[in-house]
Amino acid sequence: MKSGNGDTIDRVAVVRRHNVVVTTAHPEHVLTVGNGDFAYTADITGMQTFTSFHDQATAIVQGRAAVNTATMSSWGWHEMPNPEGYVLEDSMSDHVTRRGTVRYPDRHDMEGAMRGQLSDENRPGAWLNANPQRLDLGRIGLSIEGGPENLDDARAHLDLWSGRITSTFRYEGEQVAVQTTADPDDSIVAFRIESPLLADGRLRIALRFPYAHAGFFQTADWNRPEAHTSSLTTSGNAATILRTLDGTSYRVDLEFSSGSVREVAPHTFELTSSTEQLDLLARFAPAVAEPLPKFDTVAAASAESWKRFWLSGAAVDFGGTKDARASELERRVTISQYLTAVNSSGVMPPAETGLATNSWSGKSHLEMHFWHAAHFATWGRPELLERSLGWYLSILDKARGIAVGQGYPGARWPKQVGPDGRESPDPIGSFLVWQQPHVLYMLELVWRASSPHKQSALALEFAELVDATATFMAAFAEERDGAFHLLSPIMPAQEFYDVTTTEDPTYELASWWWGLEIAQRWRERSGLERELTWTTVQEGLAKPHIIDGHYTAIATEPFLRRDDHPSLLMALGVLPPTPVIDPAIMTATLLDVLETWEWPSAWGWDFPVIAMTASRLARPDIAIDALLRDEVKNQFTLVGHNSQMGSILPIYLPGNGSLLAAISMLATNGFPESWDVATEGFVPWP
Repeated sequence: MKSGNGDTIDRVAVVRRHNVVVTTAHPEHVLTVGNGDFAYTADITGMQTFTSFHDQATAIVQGRAAVNTATMSSWGWHEMPNPEGYVLEDSMSDHVTRRGTVRYPDRHDMEGAMRGQLSDENRPGAWLNANPQRLDLGRIGLSIEGGPENLDDARAHLDLWSGRITSTFRYEGEQVAVQTTADPDDSIVAFRIESPLLADGRLRIALRFPYAHAGFFQTADWNRPEAHTSSLTTSGNAATILRTLDGTSYRVDLEFSSGSVREVAPHTFELTSSTEQLDLLARFAPAVAEPLPKFDTVAAASAESWKRFWLSGAAVDFGGTKDARASELERRVTISQYLTAVNSSGVMPPAETGLATNSWSGKSHLEMHFWHAAHFATWGRPELLERSLGWYLSILDKARGIAVGQGYPGARWPKQVGPDGRESPDPIGSFLVWQQPHVLYMLELVWRASSPHKQSALALEFAELVDATATFMAAFAEERDGAFHLLSPIMPAQEFYDVTTTEDPTYELASWWWGLEIAQRWRERSGLERELTWTTVQEGLAKPHIIDGHYTAIATEPFLRRDDHPSLLMALGVLPPTPVIDPAIMTATLLDVLETWEWPSAWGWDFPVIAMTASRLARPDIAIDALLRDEVKNQFTLVGHNSQMGSILPIYLPGNGSLLAAISMLATNGFPESWDVATEGFVPWP
């Protein structure tokens, strides 16, 4: 392989050779523009025209996969009415521990909720799990009869370098062209539509607004018009639609180069124009904002922002590699950078399906935050990760409350949350702990990728958070027979074990040492001595369980299941070398996993996990094979989405983010000798 530290890569060429082109309407092939806190997802028309064609709930019934064409933001959330006044305590049950009885919010039946068959006992947990939900802010599309089959010569092109979608097609014998882009700093989407059909009224712009949906993945309920309001006011070439859904309100401000807007049905509006070119700007906002800019202004700002993004940080060029798989890997890497910037670089940890559709009601999964966004730092773009780390400070008191409620000092980070940080009841998630050290690891990655001045500011800003996080970790590790253990109730990252009997999961043991080590280093950076109680835990941590010369997932029966996540590999790979893990035993473990794992059950981020472990163990050949392994959940669609479960998880951004993490590790540790790869700007992993 080859690498360089200068500007040796033609970044424009690398990026634009993977521009996304869609020439046939497909329910999974949508294109998104956005900025990390706002995203607009379009179909082949460059707008949200064929909502039924892309409806995920309908697709599930029909046995196919689809991706909604939604408009979403980091600020747009809704909570269903709560007439019973459910609170988190209503979803808790008692668990006996060595410290006494501890209550966890685990009373929720996800399968029952999805079937609509809930016991009275689980109703509070179901409501608390579903609420709040991320809002689908509205759909803006063309008013076209029928579906995409009525279009001819359709083509949608996403230029990754400028963040602009250009769509062209013929409808009723006439040409239509649409340009779509988003403001880099605001919740604004901008369109330029050109067609003779506009002038004669055969082509109109439709704006439709749904009620929120409390389902697991659904974004919109079109069958409850009485449950919300949409009020239109107009003034010249401008209009405002005020939206109210229970206790949530926001506004949609419109400006258009010509024409007028009118209400045609409840929550449905049409914009008509008498000219062949129409510019439309739409801002979604919780409150009154500045006047809208022009289309050319937004387009220029988007292009400049994306140019800065692509020219910043790291780059990789696989163009010199003769291996036939290299081009596909470069495609996945390039589009994944775009998708994670659009969906995962906002002010709070992202949802697993980002800002394109909902999963788990659009909530953040804090154990997945690492996979979404850690790569930003190792790709030399730490500011895109730092943006969401401040959110942890905003919910620090809630994390302290969780710890206190369970009898611990410090702060215990929840697993599944909305913007206010309230934990979501779940019989698995409430017992996960691998999210706990992740905030420390992400802070460390940002620190390593920052300037000395920025490093000093980070150490000061996050000192309290680091201390509270590590204080809980040290207290959570319990001493028994002269060693410190991670004891039940606990659920490891491989989520198929009994929380009441599981002990000492391998990855979590290593991550406990590493998280405490990071906290120790942050103390030293602030001029403090290392914390002796943390050192005692670090030095006394139990070693992971071993059978036949390789690690098991946990230290209690059944020791290791060979399905779902091979998360034990993360103990050396995602994590750097620690005293907890023997590299020789991890090498044997890696080879055992490769030979025996039930690969159809593995998830999108599992393949980069293997690659990172292989990279740490100087086996880049295994790493490349893992990243490109032909498995059902390791596929990337034409538009770059890592689909996992059909329409339930048609987008899975942890797969994109973990791929970028693995590539950044290979870029500094080394690709296979036979691969001619140019790299620049990567920040080495610890």
